[in-house]
Amino acid sequence: MQPPEYRTLQRDVEATLVPYGESVTIPKGTEVCITHFLGGNFTVTWNHNMAQILGKDADAIGEEIQDQTNKTASDHKGPPTQESLWDALKLVFDPEIPVNIVDLGLVYSLDIDKTEDERYDIRCNMTLTAPGCGMGPVIAQDAKYKLESVPGVNEAIVEIVWDPPWTQDMISEEGKMELGLI
Repeated sequence: MQPPEYRTLQRDVEATLVPYGESVTIPKGTEVCITHFLGGNFTVTWNHNMAQILGKDADAIGEEIQDQTNKTASDHKGPPTQESLWDALKLVFDPEIPVNIVDLGLVYSLDIDKTEDERYDIRCNMTLTAPGCGMGPVIAQDAKYKLESVPGVNEAIVEIVWDPPWTQDMISEEGKMELGLI
């Protein structure tokens, strides 16, 4: 884990308050502390607030914007591979937890549906660590975006479900090691 880095915002930036999921504008000139850089997004703190800044706004904190679209997607023929879909979901993080949603055990199902026009839609059921998590829609939207960047994917539908209820037993061995649980 890298030590926190302090940056001064170079422009106003839209962010999502953690854990509430509400949108906020952090003004230019604000000093923020980058606590996590995970899955292409940044978790920052300032004045006792925490927020997620999307990778598309990396320039606001002096970072290079990473192109997360898959340039080979239009050349792809056939369905996406399960491996590429799971790899995409491993780039999705709860901004408060430094473990991806796959290793946290939050992804319950991942299905590929062939459409009538020979395209492929993805259906993903996932849960959250707590039912009251305000970041749920933000995490689900990030999962949708990451899945739709996989070659062969037409559309991804990500649904948050609550059955079965999530427990720490669902965390992978790798996730448990990252969290210091083993």
